[in-house]
Amino acid sequence: MSARTAGLVAGLTIATSMIAACGAAPSAETGGSAGSGGSKAATATSAADLGGLDALVAAAKKEGQLNVIALPPNWANYGEIISAFTAKYGIKINSDNPDGSSQDEINAVKTLKGQDRAPDVLDLGSAFALSGAQEGLFAPYKVQTWDKIPDGQKESTGAWYYDYGGYVSIGCDAKRVKTCPASFADLLKPDYKGKVALNGDPTKAGAAFAGVYAASLANQGSFDDIQPGIDFFKKMKEAGNYTPVEATPATVQKGETPITIDWDYLQASYAKEFATKGVDWKVAIPSDGKYANFYSQAISKSAPHPAAARLWEEFLYSPEGQNLWLKGFARPVLLPAMQADGSADAALVAQLPQVDGTPTFPTPAQVDKAKETLAAGWGAAVSG
Repeated sequence: MSARTAGLVAGLTIATSMIAACGAAPSAETGGSAGSGGSKAATATSAADLGGLDALVAAAKKEGQLNVIALPPNWANYGEIISAFTAKYGIKINSDNPDGSSQDEINAVKTLKGQDRAPDVLDLGSAFALSGAQEGLFAPYKVQTWDKIPDGQKESTGAWYYDYGGYVSIGCDAKRVKTCPASFADLLKPDYKGKVALNGDPTKAGAAFAGVYAASLANQGSFDDIQPGIDFFKKMKEAGNYTPVEATPATVQKGETPITIDWDYLQASYAKEFATKGVDWKVAIPSDGKYANFYSQAISKSAPHPAAARLWEEFLYSPEGQNLWLKGFARPVLLPAMQADGSADAALVAQLPQVDGTPTFPTPAQVDKAKETLAAGWGAAVSG
């Protein structure tokens, strides 16, 4: 819902406003790689390369701006995170296409390369972080807390690293639905005709991609085989239960999408938001398809503000930044380490949706295979 999924109907295109932009090439005043300072920041793989964190802060303040993309204010508490960063460093954040998808982010890096409004930093679904790294779009950088990020949750050179994550969940308006579903199997019941929606198109949006993966696990699939998930949505479509409408807070309030499949941290934050608007939003982790995953951070190799981009990552991976994600019901990647050293806010940890068991994650190869399978079969499965 409202979940970085703009452009889903339009496909892989970037928002019109972005395509029409004719920003000037980067200059020393706007950051970029012009000038010795900008060039040094653009190749820095750690704060130490610039002389330490204080030197990085100075270089970022000199650039004065940071371009972010596809960060809705109500997604994982990004509104407060952006405000906190600007308040702390005095750096203006330009937020473009806030409801865009992960694919929109990749497209923007390519299409706006060389312009001063090109994205500096990216927050991507895991499949898109992998493909972007394979295309050489990202600048390797290791934050100061790099060693605390578990192995397997970061690319070895620093091209991308997990930031926050959660579980696929089922959200339900209990005032419009008599009995809320608790599993994927429930979603096939005739009571839910025309009521079940995804957060976008799984071939373009990470949240929807995860929804299909979870459905696969609930239907004898595996990380190696997402096809049962596609088949499940085909069954829902044939039964009339699945609607291709992109779920947003607006569609929920109107009653257009009273049941949604989305990340638990988004659903939990919406429950609080909807309570003041007459919507009784319930959230359940499906009993038959527990799927967890993280989004990933990356710095564009052609970032017009390379120092600010690196400072942004340092902020996000500090206890302050990680606790702000936690405040948005998301599980930050450094949470285990922070709980061990006492820097995690215990009250915020307690508000997280409860889940049994230890999460497991698909490998990069498995994600690539799933992405290819979706691209080949999703349209036919839900068309008509």
